[in-house]
Amino acid sequence: MKKVAGTLKIDQAQYQELEAFTKFGGEMDKVTAQAIDKGRKNTRLLIQPQYSPMPVEEQVAILYCGTHGLFKDIDINDIQKFEKTFIEHLRLNNQQDVLDELRKGVINDDITQKIEKVAQMTVNQFVQ
Repeated sequence: MKKVAGTLKIDQAQYQELEAFTKFGGEMDKVTAQAIDKGRKNTRLLIQPQYSPMPVEEQVAILYCGTHGLFKDIDINDIQKFEKTFIEHLRLNNQQDVLDELRKGVINDDITQKIEKVAQMTVNQFVQ
């Protein structure tokens, strides 16, 4: 979890600072707009239904997507649908090994490649 979410705290702090700054008006450059968009989407990811905590391995997988900007093309209103669909794909499409390895605390290039592949497949469903 620490390896995947390591930059999340800094990213969210930057997002809050940029969002507050943009309230004063003026035009935003592309990088600032992307940072704000990523921060808003990551904030949505952190919301879990009450009394229904997500298993740690699923949290790690979805936070990996958030911290690496894998759903930048997804509309903010579809983030929770994306999250649900992404987790279903991991569970059902012969990717259970990814969740099993994440549960054990293992994250390596093979695992991250599989996460990115499933994330891209899920994004493609939303961005047709």
